[in-house]
Amino acid sequence: MPTNAPVDRAQLQQQCHIHYNGFTALSLADEFHAMADWCAQHELKRDSYGSGALITDFENKIATLLGKPAGLFMPSGIMAQLIAVQLWSERTGIHRIGMHPLSHLLLVEEEAYQAVLQLHGVPIGSRLRPMLASDLDACKQSLACLLVELPVRYAGGQLPSWDELEALKTAARARQIPLHMDGARLWESQPFYGRSHAEICAGFDSVYVSVYKGIGGIAGAVLVGETDFIEQARLWRRRFGGTLSQQNPMIVSADMHFDTRLEQLPACYRRAVSLAEGLSGIKGLRINPTVPRTNMFHVFFDASADAVIAARDEIAASDRHWILDMVQPTTVPGWSTAEITVGNNLLGLGNHEVVPRFARLMELARTASGMSSTQRP
Repeated sequence: MPTNAPVDRAQLQQQCHIHYNGFTALSLADEFHAMADWCAQHELKRDSYGSGALITDFENKIATLLGKPAGLFMPSGIMAQLIAVQLWSERTGIHRIGMHPLSHLLLVEEEAYQAVLQLHGVPIGSRLRPMLASDLDACKQSLACLLVELPVRYAGGQLPSWDELEALKTAARARQIPLHMDGARLWESQPFYGRSHAEICAGFDSVYVSVYKGIGGIAGAVLVGETDFIEQARLWRRRFGGTLSQQNPMIVSADMHFDTRLEQLPACYRRAVSLAEGLSGIKGLRINPTVPRTNMFHVFFDASADAVIAARDEIAASDRHWILDMVQPTTVPGWSTAEITVGNNLLGLGNHEVVPRFARLMELARTASGMSSTQRP
């Protein structure tokens, strides 16, 4: 069977004893054992249809951390954000929402805001950078709300500077446009700003955060805002089918990991900056952004996706190091890209061990693409 067959690749990945991307995950059995121990330690009782101390305590914990009066747990971020934009549309009487051109709502949610809610999405700003106040000024359409993604994942995890973010808040306030934060990776953004989560969220009328991205929970999200807004969101959660009979597995998993993960993220951010600096010296490889602003960034290879994948697999087979996950073609012919998220897996690996393997990956990929390092700069 060819070495690039999916079944072989899955087995190859499992055989690797070091994985560079992300955080070490417990096995399913170990996760549930840890959850059971955590429940016993804290003498927890089940939630019931969104009520009970287990769920309300967690909602209040997140709302307080983000500086908002109330919070509501949702089974998914997509549901949380659809409910948020629906509420802002109801309140303003406007059926048009603004968002970054690389917004999650535009790219990966199958046009749910349009198909389900009959809302019109307006792309604002450039695909190459975060949204700025000048981008909002250039939009002359009335908006029910403006979605601001922190960070912009599909732009390499870029964040606006603090001054740029404050200017955008001011511009939205001047036009009385409600601000909603897509904070799926807000936890990873905080170390760059060096300010509290509440300071970052100040000026946003509603905020969604994930409790599995960055945190490591099973699934779920929390939507926070003013008390009346969250009470209306509770109604819409029921309408969307999100008020499950019990949500304790998701709550327990998220709360169990939460504090430890938040403590780890500053070190992960610093390691991402160090790693990007080391990788930037490799010929045929580019980093976006050049200096990461979160613990994730994008790597661009001057080689085809197939060549990079084959090189990754060769290194995995010889070194038992799995250095990349998904590799995709770019809009530039012959180039490919991958996302790197620095979790605890890379905290114990220095550049002296990681960078040479990426250099070898690039050499193998360029050779496979028919261009040795002596043929191209």
